[in-house]
Amino acid sequence: MKKIITILFITLFVATKVSAQKINWVTLNQAMELQKKDPKKIMMDVYTNWCGPCKMLDKNTFQNTDVVKYVNDNYYAVKFNGEGNEEVTLKGNTFTNPNYNPANANRRNAAHQLAGYLQISAYPTIVFFDEKGEVIAPIRGYQTPPQLELYLKMFKADDHKNIDTQEKFNTYYKAFKPEFKG
Repeated sequence: MKKIITILFITLFVATKVSAQKINWVTLNQAMELQKKDPKKIMMDVYTNWCGPCKMLDKNTFQNTDVVKYVNDNYYAVKFNGEGNEEVTLKGNTFTNPNYNPANANRRNAAHQLAGYLQISAYPTIVFFDEKGEVIAPIRGYQTPPQLELYLKMFKADDHKNIDTQEKFNTYYKAFKPEFKG
């Protein structure tokens, strides 16, 4: 009986730990609605189904305990397939993917209109939006947890508003002390 109770306890603990380590992903439409009631910045992961670095970002960075907690506490997190067929509304404009081919769902497909609007030219790209839905910046490429931490904290604190040159960014970057484990 003790073994069964111990196994149940361990199973429950592991299940709780696993479920606690997930980012609360929403659609961009949902995030924009949520902002109306509780303004927060948005972190949007623009990915594709065929992108290897996108899968690495999901596995290595977006499952990192520090990243999960910080994102869930401070951002609305959006997953957006840059070659998918989701209908998205942003700033009164509706974006679709009229050339989407369902047969190519897991390989290269037509680019979504929103990806074009946001000038996404590589995957993954993480786009940060402010509390009013305005783009702060796109961050291209795979990011480790400590690399992403810099941007998460910089944008959350609005420090980017005082960084208008490469020199100021370099100074900020050198002074930044990452706390997330990578």
